Amino acid sequence: MASAAEQLAANLNLGVLSKATELKKRIWFTLGALIVFRIGTYIPVPGVDASVMAEMLTQHGGGGILGMFDMFTGGALRRMTVFALNIMPYISASIIVQLMSAAIPSLEALKKEGETGRKKLNQYTRYLTVLIAMLQAYGIAVGLESMHGSVGAAVIDPGWFFRFSCVVTLVGGTMFLMWLGEQITARGVGNGTSLIIFAGIVANLPTALATLLDLGRTGALSPVFILAFLFIAFAVIAFIVFMERAQRRIVVQYPKRQVGTRMFGGDSTHMPLKINTSGVIPPIFASSILLVPATIAGFSQNGPGWVQTIAAQLAHGQPLYMAMYAGLIIFFSYFYTAVMFNPQETAENLKKYGGFIPGIRPGNATADYFDYVLTRLTTIGAIYLAVVCLLPEVLISNYGLPFYFGGTSLLIIVSVTMDTVTQIQSHLLAHQYEGLIRKARVRGRR
Repeated sequence: MASAAEQLAANLNLGVLSKATELKKRIWFTLGALIVFRIGTYIPVPGVDASVMAEMLTQHGGGGILGMFDMFTGGALRRMTVFALNIMPYISASIIVQLMSAAIPSLEALKKEGETGRKKLNQYTRYLTVLIAMLQAYGIAVGLESMHGSVGAAVIDPGWFFRFSCVVTLVGGTMFLMWLGEQITARGVGNGTSLIIFAGIVANLPTALATLLDLGRTGALSPVFILAFLFIAFAVIAFIVFMERAQRRIVVQYPKRQVGTRMFGGDSTHMPLKINTSGVIPPIFASSILLVPATIAGFSQNGPGWVQTIAAQLAHGQPLYMAMYAGLIIFFSYFYTAVMFNPQETAENLKKYGGFIPGIRPGNATADYFDYVLTRLTTIGAIYLAVVCLLPEVLISNYGLPFYFGGTSLLIIVSVTMDTVTQIQSHLLAHQYEGLIRKARVRGRR
């Protein structure tokens, strides 16, 4: 394990990277796409005074569910730009389609049709993304019309024309980001959707750090608290790295078989099962679901009393918010693990190729064993995700930091960074392998 890690680390040098032309193109394409995303977060929605939205978020201390939404968008919500919805409607649509695929037999059959079925499901996801984005954009347009700040109304000329233009602008921005994420996944490095959210979070880090240090300079926060906060952040990062790399290795053996005069098989290998199989998906899914009712409640400044009560309960550290957030994280941990890993199918594949787990009979017994192990690993992983995401929430609510920076953001940053670096290493190894093959062919011709 250590030697493999050292070999991968040794491959990351300028000499190898300079020769990997395809990898360089992918990296430059990814960087260019993320730059386009950042430029879009500064293009304003027509007819909106963005200073009113910024004033509203400042009055709420930058926290709450709207602060988290603004963090995911890279400040696009605060500035009310064309990317104010970010890619969250697409994530919500993906959740709904996956849930329906597990409940509706016809959609479940599409998942088993291979590439054709996946294309159809992706098309359904896009259609649903448009619908969700339209509903959210209309809610934002109506909410903006009712907002007033110290400089006046948020909307210069309210009415149906503004609502139409706002919906078209925000939906168009979301669909463009969805397309951009797909292009990054296909032609760049890493998962496009995750990298867009990652870029939004990272863009806010310098401002958040400067705000924290400025509070220490003015005496609003003590130096001891700032050092403790930074220590906790680094400790959480180290804990995330440890848990994301932790895995349970199941020994798999293959019997010897004779083909002609030669013997094959008889080897022993292992099947790694990660403690957190679902990765960063559960916190993102949970956040996107909580954003829908919370955004409506947050924009309804002059709404009914029960709406204001919901908005208050969905603030940092409140019991309703904490319970819903933890419950959704745990649910999606189990759900996404079940989607990603099918114990019955894995057991059948092992049986088909002659593999078996020592002490476990092939077939249904092996599937039950996989389900037994995976259930317990997922329980640990779900608790780990809930603790990492909720611990900073408690600290923020108790000490009133004027920006949102919690466990979800740390989890996304660390996980996306690790996945992207792993893909880069895989491309470098593939490039080196192709180079060795070419050299061997040249030597053979000589």
